[in-house]
Amino acid sequence: MSAPDSVIELADARIHAREAKDFPLADRLRNLIAQAGYEVVDVADGYELNEKAAFITLAFARDIRPIDLEKEVTVALIVDGFSEDALISVNLIKQHSDCGVVILSIGDPGLLVQAMDSRTYLFAVQPGASWGDCANALLQKIQSTYVVVIDPATRFTGDALSPAIAELEKAEFVAVGWRGGLINVDDEWRSVTDSGAGEVDVLHSFFMAFNREAVLETGGFNLRAVYFQYADVELSLKIRQAGGRLLQMDLPLELSRHHAYEDADPAFREAQATKNLNRILERFKGKSAILSPRR
Repeated sequence: MSAPDSVIELADARIHAREAKDFPLADRLRNLIAQAGYEVVDVADGYELNEKAAFITLAFARDIRPIDLEKEVTVALIVDGFSEDALISVNLIKQHSDCGVVILSIGDPGLLVQAMDSRTYLFAVQPGASWGDCANALLQKIQSTYVVVIDPATRFTGDALSPAIAELEKAEFVAVGWRGGLINVDDEWRSVTDSGAGEVDVLHSFFMAFNREAVLETGGFNLRAVYFQYADVELSLKIRQAGGRLLQMDLPLELSRHHAYEDADPAFREAQATKNLNRILERFKGKSAILSPRR
């Protein structure tokens, strides 16, 4: 067996866990083996270890196994091309925090394989995957207390996680973010006004930190949201409707070129954003009782 001794020790421990019927531990050990670059295969007389690619490609994001990086906080990114820019953002996350990092690449992850290490998980799905399906899979599969969904264009200039998580730990807010605002009722609920830090109706997916279990209770993102625009607004209003509160904060973050918007096909972007907005208007428009206090 050509695998390193450290990987063999993990595989042996996994066998003992399975014999003891401690299947959650066995799954965690399988994940650690995968992060080390090997796949464990059960055979009649034990197991085999096969070297695997740096990442796996799935038909659907929801097919991924539970991801346990043994971190209380995990940052999750959905990347669709422009891997060089996304890699810069990932490296800045690691520079300023000790969190786990999960990267879901739509299509070839390119340079993002360079980000792989013991606290980073990378997988890919086929081109054309729904943004909402991908975001929901991340919330469902990442086994951390707090999950932070960020856009690949968002770059850390300091520790943005500690203050956000400190607010979530108070249990007053289900989600904390960097940019967001209040629904513009004068615009028939079609836009959001950024009123600065404070309680808001909407958080944007440039940086959204969640208590994972609390946000899953609301149903998470809409699987019909093929494109990201307004998907964050819909989730925010679902949280508000369920009685949850959202907080916008000033955090040490900045935006680089927003490829998902600026470089998207305009016809596709407009059509999918309109579908998302129309769904919001149909479900929430006029329900002023769910909105946060005006300011």
